[in-house]
Amino acid sequence: MSWKENKQVRIAILDLYEGQANQGMRCIREIINQWSETNNLDVQFKEFDVRQKLETPDLSFDIFISSGGPGSPLDTEGNEWERNYFHWLHQVEKWNNDKANTNKKHIFFICHSFQLACRHYKVGNVCKRVSTAFGVFPIHMLDEGKDENVFNGLRDPFYGVDSRDYQVIKPNDNRLKKMGGKILAIEKERPHVPYERAIMSIRFNEYFIGTQFHPEADAIGMSMYLQRDDKKKTVIDEHGEPKWKSMVEQLQDPDKIMWTYSHILPNFLNQSVGELATAY
Repeated sequence: MSWKENKQVRIAILDLYEGQANQGMRCIREIINQWSETNNLDVQFKEFDVRQKLETPDLSFDIFISSGGPGSPLDTEGNEWERNYFHWLHQVEKWNNDKANTNKKHIFFICHSFQLACRHYKVGNVCKRVSTAFGVFPIHMLDEGKDENVFNGLRDPFYGVDSRDYQVIKPNDNRLKKMGGKILAIEKERPHVPYERAIMSIRFNEYFIGTQFHPEADAIGMSMYLQRDDKKKTVIDEHGEPKWKSMVEQLQDPDKIMWTYSHILPNFLNQSVGELATAY
């Protein structure tokens, strides 16, 4: 009997949305369900309300996905939920650093979680953007990104959904090197503005990786989001109606966000389970 036939995969989803309506959690659930069916795996997942209920998963889970969320990644420093979150993170690090534990545990950080991880590990400057980044944007891989298994099958540039008021810039290269980390991708070139290009993805170490954008976003959810009266008005007021229409049209392009949706998190899950299989 093979590992796949007798091993259950346990995935924890850390929900940082603080009870606010979102498409992110639905998309993460759907990716996990689609991936488990495609690979004929016995997958169980559980959600943890990190910010409202102070919940964090224990170490019985194999894989962790930490979601995006609202608000500032700077103003919550020292909050009880954040202390619990970083305690959980330290426990996972401790597990992975123990050579006796051959079944290492992988974490994927999305958007707000990515910003928190960057601030926590001091790998870059987390700061407020001059203006909100919202829409479907090209993301450029660095050389390290082209060698990253989680980015297998992506083109350069590839496209991702951005929805943020904050960013990570000015990487701390010494800190990254000491951690065994590397920058995988940066945001699009903007020659008309005098601002540094933000970091869009980092591999923090052998088992932790994250993205500033939303790799879980799908065309249905993003379209629903853009059709909301408040979001439609915001985009039109800030960028004009042609921009809004262009964003809606881009959602129908299978080579853009749906390509990213079908590659990044499934690749992460494949890699995590592949390493689990070799550990048993």
